[in-house]
Amino acid sequence: MIELIVSDMDGTLLNEKMKVSETNATAIKAAMKQGIHFMVATGRGFTEAHPLLEEVGINCSFITLNGAQVYNEEGKVIQNIGIDKKTVHEIVAEIKKRNLYCEMTTSNGIYSDNKAKRIESVASLLYETNPDTTYKMAVVLAAARLEIMNINYVEDYEQLVHDDSIEILKVIAFSDEGRKVLGPLTEDLEKSGNLAVTASFVNNIEINNINAQKGIALEEAAKKLNIPLENIMTLGDNFNDVSMLKVAGYSFAMENAEEEVKTYAKYRTTSNNSNGVAHAITLALNNNLESAKAPSIMENAE
Repeated sequence: MIELIVSDMDGTLLNEKMKVSETNATAIKAAMKQGIHFMVATGRGFTEAHPLLEEVGINCSFITLNGAQVYNEEGKVIQNIGIDKKTVHEIVAEIKKRNLYCEMTTSNGIYSDNKAKRIESVASLLYETNPDTTYKMAVVLAAARLEIMNINYVEDYEQLVHDDSIEILKVIAFSDEGRKVLGPLTEDLEKSGNLAVTASFVNNIEINNINAQKGIALEEAAKKLNIPLENIMTLGDNFNDVSMLKVAGYSFAMENAEEEVKTYAKYRTTSNNSNGVAHAITLALNNNLESAKAPSIMENAE
């Protein structure tokens, strides 16, 4: 019996227009009407995530920044897990050594040390996720989006490292060369043993405190709600979703998910552009999950 549904946003709940479709919203509301809790688990910060759910009339709790922060339904922070400043200094040194751009999400918003690079990184993301958009148009859209976001710019990230009033919650590094460059960087960062390094898109890695993971935050939320993990349904598409796919009794990978990510899910659903969240919820509400079992699960059952 499913008592809690937890969905990722980018590549999962959101379509290529970065919106929650009416179909997905209707399915979520139908589940909530039946008494099923709904929660979002995203790499985004609360101010980037909450408006997109509010827009379709969904009020829920949020696991944000991959688990670094948790917000209740009233929008109040109930969990905060940052990265210690010495480690942040070492992270930035590793990234800059490779001449890569990075930015930080903090208790005081997002910080960047290069406006042009930030526009470029957002444009690359929009271009990759919107097949009908030219790169030139993606740059225009990225610049427009950043104008309405609360982005802070600094000359050097050391300013943040030495500012005791600011807590650093997540560091994101970008490379247009994808895993070829980001793979070795990930391996080097993970050697410390105190970092969780995941990805939400092919061109980035997201660096958090080892205890700031979606799966860990979900386990804590489940305890507070008194819901067994086997009664939880999770949906995701990328590596920052793996920890919550692993712990849930009903784990769904999107059709557009990374192939390796699919191996951690018990079930499959359609893509984010084909209302995959709604499809999975409908199957669950109609007790028809058998048809969505992942190939490996079906083989094991046989």
